Amino acid sequence: MSFPTTSPITSTPKLKVAIVGAGPAGCILARLLQHPDIEVLIFESEPSPDYRSQGGTLDLHQDTGLYALKRANLYDEFLKSARMDGDALAVCDKHMLHYLDLKSSKESSYFSQGKPEIDRTMLRKLLYDCLPESIIRWGHRLRTCDEHNRELLFDNGVIERGFDLIVGADGAWSKIRLLLTTEKPFFSGVGGYNLIIPHAGKTHPDLSTLVNRGSIFSFSDGKVVMGQQMGDGSIYVSVWCVKNEDWMQKAEFDVWNGGAVKEALTEEFREWDPQLLKMIQATDDDSVTPRSLFMLPVGMRWNTKPGITMLGDAAHLMTPFVGEGVNCAFRDAVDLSEAVRAAARERDVKQALNQNVIRFERQMLERVTPVQAKTDDMMHLMLFTEGAPRTVIEQWCIRAMKDELNAMLLTMFRVYIYIHFFFFKLLH
Repeated sequence: MSFPTTSPITSTPKLKVAIVGAGPAGCILARLLQHPDIEVLIFESEPSPDYRSQGGTLDLHQDTGLYALKRANLYDEFLKSARMDGDALAVCDKHMLHYLDLKSSKESSYFSQGKPEIDRTMLRKLLYDCLPESIIRWGHRLRTCDEHNRELLFDNGVIERGFDLIVGADGAWSKIRLLLTTEKPFFSGVGGYNLIIPHAGKTHPDLSTLVNRGSIFSFSDGKVVMGQQMGDGSIYVSVWCVKNEDWMQKAEFDVWNGGAVKEALTEEFREWDPQLLKMIQATDDDSVTPRSLFMLPVGMRWNTKPGITMLGDAAHLMTPFVGEGVNCAFRDAVDLSEAVRAAARERDVKQALNQNVIRFERQMLERVTPVQAKTDDMMHLMLFTEGAPRTVIEQWCIRAMKDELNAMLLTMFRVYIYIHFFFFKLLH
């Protein structure tokens, strides 16, 4: 795999940047900061790139995720692993009554989403491969950060210092966030499991047909069963339910025992369509991972501190029900990289950096707050509203498009949606 190269460093860099976290946001930020005037290091707690599963699949959006890949000169490589037919989407209830069917972009449907899919594992590899090996320091779990001296102390005893900017790209439980705010992620009220059906195309072709190389979301009774096509032919299954925060501790079975989990889910979802029940039962026992979904307060703000900032989940953690997390993080990385590179061109680099970071944080929060609100709204509509999806499908569709359309188009869309589902409900 080859990538466009950057100019070699021929002089002492003007800025030294530490990125805590080698997730998608941290890696693409490092890629975008490759410049002779900027030295970048990433510190990652995990010991290696393949230490754990990276999860399922995600779609990248034109103005955020795809925009960042293009700015990083990675778009052509992305296309080699992307699935243009991966954005097909079906929304139904527990009886498999389909309320919404969006065709894939490959089918050239007017109502397709235009959001190519890529497995998280492939995206992470793409980002690692584009960086010099010396940039990422594996096995560096951050213990503390001295914000005054810009000094990082790691669990392995290593101390790194001399940074002009420390960036928290360290996810939901960010330690860099602790330097900026006392706010912590709180339980969203939703928990459940991630599971995998390996080689579904061969072992369960009926389920592969069901997800249609895209995704199917089945909502009812404060629960959702989601199936997503993976690039290797597997199906990534997520089962989410409204729960109390201590649900794992109070479960009457071992939530890490795949067989016990599937037995419990089979009983819990016994009234659901047999195809959806089969989607749970067909998963591999060893793939079961319990999860509670956490989020940060919508519109969370903090007081800027010189030399410290954050982006992605560290700054605006959301639940996954709109699929905006990585997309927002990628756009954060583009905007922050521009702020840092612009500062490196100024005579008073440190002052310019502080001013540019302040502006970056303000603009990031202005951009992301509506996305946080949308994610929270759509989660509550489908999972916390009695009778969903039937009672909320119109509101859910309109909320999905509210921030995308101008007032006139939104009014037209609203009229269309209510007329469409009026007749739909008469017939079903």
